Amino acid sequence: MKDRTFLRGVRNGIPIALGYLSVSFSFGIMAAAQGMTVWQAVLISLLSVTSAGQLAGLQIMQSPGQYMAMLISQLTINLRYAFMGISLSQKTDEHFTGKYRWLLATFITDEIFAMACAEESVSARYYAGLAVLPYSGWALGTLLGALLGSVLPPLVMNALCLAMYGMFVAIVVPRVQKEKPLFLVVLAAALLMCICHYMIPALSAGLAISLCAVLAALLGACFFPAAEKEGVQ
Repeated sequence: MKDRTFLRGVRNGIPIALGYLSVSFSFGIMAAAQGMTVWQAVLISLLSVTSAGQLAGLQIMQSPGQYMAMLISQLTINLRYAFMGISLSQKTDEHFTGKYRWLLATFITDEIFAMACAEESVSARYYAGLAVLPYSGWALGTLLGALLGSVLPPLVMNALCLAMYGMFVAIVVPRVQKEKPLFLVVLAAALLMCICHYMIPALSAGLAISLCAVLAALLGACFFPAAEKEGVQ
């Protein structure tokens, strides 16, 4: 039964792994385009499984010494994983404690969190099976992208780098079409980013992304607060 639980997690992680393979491939190409070696790009993906965080980190790494900008951008972008972990901890079984939580917390992502939350009770074996292929796919995609990025001509590399941005557009557009407040928040973030880019050029890209995201979210919370459900206090 325990082995079946692990294997069921592995099966559920296959679609996530395939998606991560293509996205991290683009990250590997971008890392190579910015002068990183293959092992440096792969090491980043092994230690930090966060597409948006890695993309922002690449921008900041081009200007050495901006440690505070790196700290703020990564904290802002990745803070959601802490809340995901707190939420998921309410669904784990009695054996999923201590060292298992410390170890497996590294692999939490949006997609893994969503898949795990669909379970009535999450065991350490299931979560480990669910995470193993996506984690491997993320690292493998980065490796392949970095290898090809070191041999492909600049014109092709620049074109492939757009795939990472295309992923974020594909995530946002369907929701924006259905929810006008979300469209206005995204528009506000884009306008704020343009202001930072043209009026405050000394501000690093990573820090600017963090500030604009927080400001846009605050504007959205102020002007479009979510209505409380009946019975919720």
